[in-house]
Amino acid sequence: MDAKMENAQQLRPPAAIPSMHRRVEYEAPAKKMSMAWIWIPVLLLGLGATGYFIWPRLHAQFGAGAAQANRARDMKDRPIPVVAATSRIGDMHIYMNGLGTVTPLNTVTVRSRVDGQLMKINFIEGQTVNEGEPLFEIDPRPFQVQKDTAEGQMAKDQAALKNAKADLERYVIAKEAVSQQQYDTAAANVAQFEGAVKVDQAAIDNAKLNITYSKITAPLTGRIGLKMVDQGNMIHASDANGLAVINQLKPIAVLFSLAEDNIPQVVKEMNRGEKLVVDAFDRGKQNKLATGTLLAIDGQIDQTSGSVRFKAIFPNDDGALFPNQFVNARLLVDTIRGTVLVPTAAIQRSPTATFCYVIKEDGTVEMREVEVGPSEGDQTSIDSGLEAGEKVVTDGVDKLQPGSKVSTGGGKPGSATNPTTGRSGQGNGERNGKGAGGGQWNGEHGSGKGAGGNKNAEGSKNVDGGSGGNGQRGGGNRGPSTRPVPSSGAEQ
Repeated sequence: MDAKMENAQQLRPPAAIPSMHRRVEYEAPAKKMSMAWIWIPVLLLGLGATGYFIWPRLHAQFGAGAAQANRARDMKDRPIPVVAATSRIGDMHIYMNGLGTVTPLNTVTVRSRVDGQLMKINFIEGQTVNEGEPLFEIDPRPFQVQKDTAEGQMAKDQAALKNAKADLERYVIAKEAVSQQQYDTAAANVAQFEGAVKVDQAAIDNAKLNITYSKITAPLTGRIGLKMVDQGNMIHASDANGLAVINQLKPIAVLFSLAEDNIPQVVKEMNRGEKLVVDAFDRGKQNKLATGTLLAIDGQIDQTSGSVRFKAIFPNDDGALFPNQFVNARLLVDTIRGTVLVPTAAIQRSPTATFCYVIKEDGTVEMREVEVGPSEGDQTSIDSGLEAGEKVVTDGVDKLQPGSKVSTGGGKPGSATNPTTGRSGQGNGERNGKGAGGGQWNGEHGSGKGAGGNKNAEGSKNVDGGSGGNGQRGGGNRGPSTRPVPSSGAEQ
C-alpha cells in the first residue's frame, strides 16, 4: 500500500507543471504588447511626415497629367487654325532670268583733232549735252594766220597764172614768129600756175578746217562725264586720254547672259516676229527699274561659261538706268493663258508625290495630289488635280492630317494673289487673333478669348480684352497693358 502511495505521489508533479506554464504564458504577451505600443506611434509619425512632403508633389504631378490629358482631348476636338487661299484662273508668265550690266548704246571719247591751247570749256561736268553743242574752244589764231598766208600765196599765183595765159595767147597769135619751144614753154607755165593756185586753195581749205576743229562740239546727245583736261593746258591730237567722255543714255542697252540651253526657245519666239519683253530689276530683285525689248543675240557661245549674251534696249526716259549698273534681267518668253494659280506655299512635297491640303465644305482637309506647272515668284500653276475656287492651306500644314478639322478664323480666305496674312482662329501654343474689337494670344499653357485688346497674364501669355485665360500655371495677373493688339483677324 505504502509503495503504491509513493508511486502516486511521484506521478503527481506533472499536474503542477501547468501552473508554471500558465505563468509563462501570461508574462510573455504582456512584454510583447508593451513593445508594440512603442513602435506604432513611431510608424504613424513617419508615415505622416512622408505624406507631408511627398503628397504635394504627387498631387501636382497627377494634377498636371490630368490637366495635360484634358488639354490634349480639347485640342483633339478643337479645329486647327490655318491660313487658306483660294485658287483662281489666271495667266502664268514664263521668264528667263540672267545677270546683266547696263551699257550705253553709244559711247564717245571727245578728242582734239588739232594742237593748241585750250582756251574755254563750255559745259558743266555731268550735264546732258545735245548733238552739235560747243564743248571746248582751242586757240584759233595760228590757224587764222595759216589761212591768211595761204590766201596771199594764192593771190600771187593767180597773178602769175594770168600773166602766163596772156603770154600764151600772144604766142598763139604770133605762132609763125615764135619757135615751137617758146610756145610749149608758155603753155607749161600756164599749167604750172594753175596747179599752184589749186595748192593754195587747198592750203586755205586746210586752214579753215583747222579753225573749225578749234571749236569742239558734241558728236551725239548724252551725258558728258568729268573733264580730263583743264582750261589753259596745251592739248594735242595724239593725246591718249582725250578731253571727256559722252554716254548716250536715251535709249540705253542692257547686256545679260543666259544658258545656252535657252537659245532655241528664244530664237523660236524671235523668228515669229515677236518683240520679247525684258524687265530690269535692281540688285535685290525688289524694284523694277525699266521695261524694254530684246534687241539682239550674240553670234557665239562663251565656251568657258556655256552661256550666250543677249542685248536689250530700254527707252530710259526717266533715267533709272545708268551705265555699268548691275541689274537682274528678266526675259518673258511665253505666257500660259487661263491656268489654275495657287500660292507656292500651298504646294507640299513628299518622297512619292506632290500634293495640296484642300479644305472641304465640312471644314476638314483632304490631301490631294496635283501636277505642278511652271512657277513665278510666289505663284505656281497647276496642270491637274485642282479646280479654280477651291481653298488650299498655305500656312499651318505641319499639324494637318487627312480628315483634320481646320479653322480659318471665320474670315474670308485670301485669293491666290492675296492670301490671308497671319493665323486666325483659336488654338493652344500659337499666336491667334480673334474678335472684332481686339486680339487674342493663346499661350502654351492657357487659353482664353475676348474683345478688348489688352494683355493679361493669367495661365500664360494671353492677350485678351475680356477675362484672362486659365491654364495650368495660373496666377500673377499683371493687369491691362498699354500695348494694343491689332483689331484685325490675325496678329500682325
